[in-house]
Amino acid sequence: MGKLQGKVAVITGGTEGIGLATARLFVNEGAYVFITGRRQKELDAAVTAIGSNATGVQGDVAKLADLDRLYQTVSNVKGRIDIIFANAGVGEFVPFPKVSEEHFDKLFNINVKGALFTVQKGLPLLNDGGSIILTGSVASVKGTAALAFMRPARLRFALSCAPGPRISKIVVSDQMLLARVQSIRRSQTGNPPM
Repeated sequence: MGKLQGKVAVITGGTEGIGLATARLFVNEGAYVFITGRRQKELDAAVTAIGSNATGVQGDVAKLADLDRLYQTVSNVKGRIDIIFANAGVGEFVPFPKVSEEHFDKLFNINVKGALFTVQKGLPLLNDGGSIILTGSVASVKGTAALAFMRPARLRFALSCAPGPRISKIVVSDQMLLARVQSIRRSQTGNPPM
């Protein structure tokens, strides 16, 4: 019996990379996974690669109607969630003087807005003691202008999802964010510092 036997997970950006690898691991450990992706062909291929216990829901995390459809599907099929993995993200590297409003909006809508609403819209289905996982990126600390502005937003978001009666754990995969979240949590100061 696997560590995730009987658990239900939602993984955004599950058609390749970290998302697909995580979906495979979760299924191997006994979970049922719902994965998302923007392109139907790649989504179908990922579901086939994962094998049993996987459902693909086409959508873009930057579009709230797509997230509503995702969670309606989860509700209809399983009725609950144990793990929300907000993994969908995009990185496009542009020198600071070349960052346009369109470029910034695209990155922010997927990397920040998408993560926030992926979690918010999934909370009504999240079991007590559920887990939320946010994928970070080393790109936010390596000097990429637009991505560097998003790192503090994701940190504040992670802090606002503080473990409580419904959430047992917040994990942020960017090691620097994780260390900061852990140290703020240990301080027990009430409101986290800005």
